Amino acid sequence: MPARKASKATAKSSNRKVLRFAHPFFTTVPHNRRRNIPGVGKRMTEYVGTKLEKIPDPQREPTMTLEEIIGKPGVTAIKKAKAISFHAVGDTGHPNGEMEELVADAMSGDYKAAKPEKSPAFFLHMGDVNYYKNNDAGYHEQFYVPYKKYPGKIIAIPGNHDGELYKFDGTSSGQKNTLDAFRKNFCPPKPSIPPAAGTIYREMVSQPGVYWLLNAPFVDIVALYSNVAEGPGYIAGKNIGQKQKGWLIKTLTAIQKERDKGNRKALLIVVHHPPFSNGGHASSTDMLKDIDDACKQSSIMSDAVLAAHAHDYQRYTRFVSPGGKKMEIPFIVAGSGGRGLSPHVGQANGKKDGDHTYDKSLRGYGYLTVTVTDRLLTISFTQVDKGLKKPFDKVVVDLKTNLLR
Repeated sequence: MPARKASKATAKSSNRKVLRFAHPFFTTVPHNRRRNIPGVGKRMTEYVGTKLEKIPDPQREPTMTLEEIIGKPGVTAIKKAKAISFHAVGDTGHPNGEMEELVADAMSGDYKAAKPEKSPAFFLHMGDVNYYKNNDAGYHEQFYVPYKKYPGKIIAIPGNHDGELYKFDGTSSGQKNTLDAFRKNFCPPKPSIPPAAGTIYREMVSQPGVYWLLNAPFVDIVALYSNVAEGPGYIAGKNIGQKQKGWLIKTLTAIQKERDKGNRKALLIVVHHPPFSNGGHASSTDMLKDIDDACKQSSIMSDAVLAAHAHDYQRYTRFVSPGGKKMEIPFIVAGSGGRGLSPHVGQANGKKDGDHTYDKSLRGYGYLTVTVTDRLLTISFTQVDKGLKKPFDKVVVDLKTNLLR
């Protein structure tokens, strides 16, 4: 019998180029310095870009004031003290996670009920509040229970796991639309105690959306959402649009106009995926290009960039000269809030690589305390080891010179 003709589908598949490897090799080498490997290429960002989720629109203008979070008397006390401090860390979500609770308890110890002006103003969670269980039960065990003793208000940006719709096994994470659970708990229409809290009393702030600006005494905090990929992160793209980046440009431009009037405050950019990383996850170089472009269009640079995602601590210094003025900008990774530690983190050596140096690293748990005055921005990392706190690292930015002290 004569052989049957191959179907169009079969013929098409037989002409498809077969790749040598199934997945890119993990490397910390930046994308623009990787050599092309036949059958693999340089990166998988083209594929990842097709898997991102649409960013939910804010429910109102995405700007908050500190008064909305802690009230007018709290803001007045901070102004009188001439300094503001707050906690920051990410990657905490864990069912019955012992380290998550130990870090939370260590942070709680920084509060002084008799001296609220000397206590952290709030806790800024840098994403991955919840892993694989985005429903009320998941938020109760992974968020409300471990922070049941934490006295401060908690605000947040989502991490990739907060936005995911499916677990690694393909089953539902508990939400039909990306970030439904995050928005239910962090972006309620008005300050309230969400159902997931159960019998735990925690009043949640009414955040305007999953990205936002916090206008506070001494500091402006611009918080961005970098989407659902394990890596790298994106704040804009073909599938998710340019709305967040457009808002970023608009927001940074407004901050620069205030500076032109003499109202100089510290500027922090906070995002879940780290622009620079040497452990657990690679650097998000395309995301950094978008942030740099927004800064260039707005004629402003941040005084520091905070991120998480990699479950460790890393600190970098970036050396830039916008408009001919030298700046030294700390880029910090603090995904050390309680989820299992990264298998490895590259040893910091202080050597310059391109426009930055890698200055400090720790494969351990802990949290950041950010303190800002009209002159100094101080970012400290406290290690939490077996429940005990010990200072590990500190960097100070002089806001007048834009250089590190």
